Amino acid sequence: MDRSFSVKDFSLFSFLVVLMIIMLLSMYMVDRQWDKMAQMQRLMNEQAEDLRQMQGLIRNVEQRLRKGQIAVAANPQNTNTDTNPDNAPPDAFRRAVLAASQDDYQEGDWYVQAFATGLKTITPLVSQDSYSSNIQLYILESLLVRDSDSLEWAGLIAKDWQIHEDGLTFTFNLREDVRFSDGMPLEAKDVAFSYQFIMDERIAAPRSRAYFEKVESVTAIDRYTVQFKYKEPYFNALSLAGSMSILAKHFYEPYLEKGEEFNESKGLLLGSGPYRLPDPKGWTPDQGLVEIKRNPRYWGVVQPSFDRLLWKIIENDSARLTTFRNGDIDVYGARPREYQNLLADDDLTHRTLNFEYMSPSAGYSYIGWNQNRSGKVTRFADQRVRQAMTYLTDRKRIIDEIMLGYGEVAISPFNPRSNQHDTTLKPRDFDLEKAQQLLAEAGYQDTNGDGIIEDQTGTPFEFELVYFQGSEDTKRIVLFLKDLYASAGILMKPKPTEWSVMLDLLSERNFDAISLGWSSGIETDIYQMFHGKQVDNNGDNFINYKNPELDALIDKARATVDEDERMPLWRQAENIMFEDQPYTFLMRRKTMAFIDKRMQNVVITKMGLNSSSVPVEWYVPQEQQKYAN
Repeated sequence: MDRSFSVKDFSLFSFLVVLMIIMLLSMYMVDRQWDKMAQMQRLMNEQAEDLRQMQGLIRNVEQRLRKGQIAVAANPQNTNTDTNPDNAPPDAFRRAVLAASQDDYQEGDWYVQAFATGLKTITPLVSQDSYSSNIQLYILESLLVRDSDSLEWAGLIAKDWQIHEDGLTFTFNLREDVRFSDGMPLEAKDVAFSYQFIMDERIAAPRSRAYFEKVESVTAIDRYTVQFKYKEPYFNALSLAGSMSILAKHFYEPYLEKGEEFNESKGLLLGSGPYRLPDPKGWTPDQGLVEIKRNPRYWGVVQPSFDRLLWKIIENDSARLTTFRNGDIDVYGARPREYQNLLADDDLTHRTLNFEYMSPSAGYSYIGWNQNRSGKVTRFADQRVRQAMTYLTDRKRIIDEIMLGYGEVAISPFNPRSNQHDTTLKPRDFDLEKAQQLLAEAGYQDTNGDGIIEDQTGTPFEFELVYFQGSEDTKRIVLFLKDLYASAGILMKPKPTEWSVMLDLLSERNFDAISLGWSSGIETDIYQMFHGKQVDNNGDNFINYKNPELDALIDKARATVDEDERMPLWRQAENIMFEDQPYTFLMRRKTMAFIDKRMQNVVITKMGLNSSSVPVEWYVPQEQQKYAN
């Protein structure tokens, strides 16, 4: 006999459900409490270590006083510190000091941003994208930084430096008051170790190793003096040495013996910068965000203004805009099709600042044509085919119709306003007839009348174009190009792809063509992307492009220190790339940024917007702060 579900049964069932929910919530709260207790334990351990170090310093000073090794000033009121250069603010803090002197300057609040994609890792050297580099910028420091007004190098960890007469030796004298975020002092041995760690083959850092190939040695002369020696002249020698991220030897050295663990790690990040990870070994991608906090041991003359920096992972373009409208992120990079509408939105413009500019160091987007896939030469190994693809890529229409004029056609890796650029070069305009002529010369014809051209073996001209699936603008460009390529009998198959998968495809060189972008600088060194050596050692020449004539010019330009002699070499290299078209260089985009008005001291410098300047220049006045630490 069937038994109906009674009120008593329902009550019992409801009780069990409620009991299970309470148990789950309790487990969740216990986990959170354990996390908080672990963080408190780490903080207490760090504070205890700081006390031990202070006691050691006090004992050392007392012993030296007893032995007469320290002279006591006859005039205790004399506070002149000119003889102690460590008390002078480093040149790198000039702009931050000016910001801190403003009447409404106040420490506190959070700076919240968004990434368009999830991060695979934020471990230095093995990370490959600009997102992780942006986080590392606040945690890792270097000997020098570039002044964004003068574009000259300014001392950060280095209080001064000398370039020796041979032009190959660079000696840096370090500040003696710098500590890593765990309290350990930063010394010359850490700088020397950082170079050795990069160059160790057990560490998966082929891109970084490529830049340091010209360095012969990095030696700690004494506790606070380090010397770089180069094998041969290099135009970017000071920049390379001065901008190398300094890794803590005591933290990273154990990973030399377990390189695979380091190479596969997700969040091993510790430095001497103004911010630090709550757990320098504990970040993982499944957290869905990256949060770093003010470094309580930061040595800088100006402490970072924000208590926390937070990056949320918001892959959808529309969702990022909605999040910005709601005030949950502080910066939004507008897309061309929404920009004018946003400017006309009174509610939005009332509470935001907006900036529209072409960054002097603006990078470029491109389509890279892979010339060798899985050991087999591809159709893109033929220069005529690559030129034809550029003739078929109507970049002017892309900029006018998709980017609405907010960009310019890219001709090469070199900024068109730099001395590296040959002004006689003009971009290839869309030319279907010229493209068809080149394809016919390369042996492509529609022999069966199906509308698709084939090579001499009858293989149709079809390929996949990999692109990041989270970008609506890139999707529109790819679909537009699909139709253009079809007009020449080429079947292009769009392949929208997750960012982490794209990185894997790049590492494996496993794609036909790929749409990406490179950031740029004041003077662009193209060795990493276009030199033939960077094919064989897993560098960033992931399209397998080799041209010995270009390689020779790159080598010669990099070894030419005199700028007047070097620039013509870069222009010759540019002409070769213009003919070879290893990439179809698409465009350089304008930046159209909206920023919450809470943020103060927002300016455009010669380096672009000072949104990610370190030392930190932005701040929020007390009355406008909305986040408690």
